[in-house]
Amino acid sequence: MIRKIIQIDQEKCNGCGLCAKACHEGAIGMVEGKAQLLRDDYCDGLGDCLPACPTGAISFVEREAAAYDEKAVLQNKQKKMRKEGMSIPTGCPGSRSQKLVHHDHKDSSPATSPPCPSQLLQWPVQIKLAPVQAPYFQDANLLIAADCSAYAYGNFHQEFMKNKITLIGCPKLDAVDYSEKLTEILRQNHIKSVTVIRMEVPCCGGIEQAVKQALQASQSFIPWQVVTLATDGTILDRI
Repeated sequence: MIRKIIQIDQEKCNGCGLCAKACHEGAIGMVEGKAQLLRDDYCDGLGDCLPACPTGAISFVEREAAAYDEKAVLQNKQKKMRKEGMSIPTGCPGSRSQKLVHHDHKDSSPATSPPCPSQLLQWPVQIKLAPVQAPYFQDANLLIAADCSAYAYGNFHQEFMKNKITLIGCPKLDAVDYSEKLTEILRQNHIKSVTVIRMEVPCCGGIEQAVKQALQASQSFIPWQVVTLATDGTILDRI
């Protein structure tokens, strides 16, 4: 089948291995000091490896390639983990970290084309499920929102989520302190800015406080703001 897949320019490759580390599917390996696409069916075509390459050696091409085989990727991961003596994860498949790609709907029929395309760039979105490190966190503008805020504010995707990595939570329902998780995300990734969206209700103060504590603990001197919404969706404050 013809599909989008990565290619690696061997002359530009400096052998740093960062792309191999960024590739969660194990499609890239180091061969004689150079990065190499090991198997077409391990490459999902999302390009998590592209921003990791410091020399611009990786690019997308469309060519004849085997279809992405998620089952084979999982089996290979489990094989490596057994070899290294690691336990095999048995958690929910829905918590698997992934970058989302939204296709152009210009040529779609009105019946299939969404009137307001989603601006969600990654999965998972729950703070509790989010990984501490993921390629999509690098150089990201981070949106940390109360999970009910998107229901209150009608234009949430376009006005707040667009071009941002989104994490959501409810400190009252989760009954956890998010600050430790958020501290590590800020500490271990290059985050460019943080926007907090909270509701006017008192319990939402927990998510704002967790972000403030995380910024302080991680010593992240980056732009940040808090937007407070009323329960009817009105923007009450921007700080």
